[in-house]
Formats: sequence, structure tokens, C-alpha cells
Amino acid sequence: MTAKLPDFGPAERSIHSQIAAFSLHSRMSPEEATRHTEPARRAFMRRFEDEVDPERKLPPKERARRANQAMRAHMARLRLARARKRAQRSITTRD
Repeated sequence: MTAKLPDFGPAERSIHSQIAAFSLHSRMSPEEATRHTEPARRAFMRRFEDEVDPERKLPPKERARRANQAMRAHMARLRLARARKRAQRSITTRD
């Protein structure tokens, strides 16, 4: 029987996930931790490879370079959205 977990909001779920990951990796060597997260990192990068070369026509090295640039652009967009949200919150709390 599975215990019912409390219904946490997204921020709290994220923190709980971080605690679990940090606890798990505290009991692993760096090599074990790298092996443990490798499938997720591959899947994450595959998303960007699919974006830049869906038909797999580019040489692997060029596909990887472009995927890395697409990933960096994605992260920059996330940073921009976060900065805008912080600025909006800042304006709202002043009023």
C-alpha cells in the first residue's frame, strides 16, 4: 500500500525533490552520481538535437554544437522570464 503524499505546490515540490537528490548524491561518489543522472541529461539534450536537426542530417559534432547553442538560448529565455517576473513582483509590492 502506498502512502498518500501531501498535495504540495510546485515550489515546495521542487524543494522536496532537491532535498531528495542532494541526500541521494551525498551517499554516492561523483562518478556514481554522474552515471545516475546521465540518462536524464541525454534526454534533455535530445530535445535540443531534435529541434536543430530533426532528420539527423548533420554530422554528430555539428548537431551537438547547435544543440548546445539551442539549450543556451532556452536557458537565457528562462532567465529573462524570471527577471521580468521579479521586476513585476517588485513593482506590485511597492504599490
